[in-house]
Amino acid sequence: MLTQPGIPNHYSLSTTCYGTRLKSIEDQAFAAVAMGFRRLEIGILDVPVELNGFEESRRETGIAVRSLVAGCLDPRAAHSSGNKLGSLDEDSRECALNCVRRHIRLAQKYGCPTVIIRGSDVEDRALHEEGEKLAARILRDGISDPLREEVREFVSRMQKKAHRQVEHLCRSVHTLLAEFPETKLAVEPRPSFMDILGFESVGWVLDDLSKHGLTYWHDTGHVQLRERVGLPSQGEWLDKYADRMAGVHLQDAADGQAELPPGTGQVDFRLVAGYVPSAAERVLEINARHGRAEILSAVQFLVDQGL
Repeated sequence: MLTQPGIPNHYSLSTTCYGTRLKSIEDQAFAAVAMGFRRLEIGILDVPVELNGFEESRRETGIAVRSLVAGCLDPRAAHSSGNKLGSLDEDSRECALNCVRRHIRLAQKYGCPTVIIRGSDVEDRALHEEGEKLAARILRDGISDPLREEVREFVSRMQKKAHRQVEHLCRSVHTLLAEFPETKLAVEPRPSFMDILGFESVGWVLDDLSKHGLTYWHDTGHVQLRERVGLPSQGEWLDKYADRMAGVHLQDAADGQAELPPGTGQVDFRLVAGYVPSAAERVLEINARHGRAEILSAVQFLVDQGL
């Protein structure tokens, strides 16, 4: 009964679930409340919605913004300026800092406690080209044990080569933490195995900055995609970083595709439930092609899994 339309549940709903179906943040807020959500995450869309009028809809619905993904004010792009906090180019890093500052100020305007920062691809041209060819082979031929071994070897070399980028990322995030101590920042790896925020480097960043308040944000679907190609598993990520987790994006993944409704893919959500801290934000983030019925079914499934 707790997952029936209109009956409040304890999850957040990401605005990415709407895509272009609802053109205004007011419509998105009212639709979320009608499905039983009382928490919202402002996520990244191909075409960001206008936020004018959101204050009134917040008062009318009582919905709270609990998390915000840096980049949500801009159209979805593979190389968003906000993802360049670790760039080797000083101008790119400064643009990224200004982008994230803009998002933190928006979060503060809406009383949102957490801003999520995602990683970016390695900038070494030769390594990037090698990684793209490897990804194309996986897409063309399917994954196999020899390809998994190639991915692991590539990532090992890439992490060493990307060390300077990770250092720049740490400095950029430290700057933001010092400027906005009242806002919690969380780092979240992307699904790409070319992301400088890998299993080891996330640990380096957290070890360096957790004393300043930096936290970890887990994504079940992204980690499942990484696991599929031979990288550390869901359980390994959770075992290492769950104690520093501020929140989790709940999405499923299967056959190289993420953003599926939980319960329709290969993620072990009972395993996830055993690790997620009680205070962590639980955000449903699935592709916009999935509608209201699938969102509510996903909520019921997560409840049944103990999440």
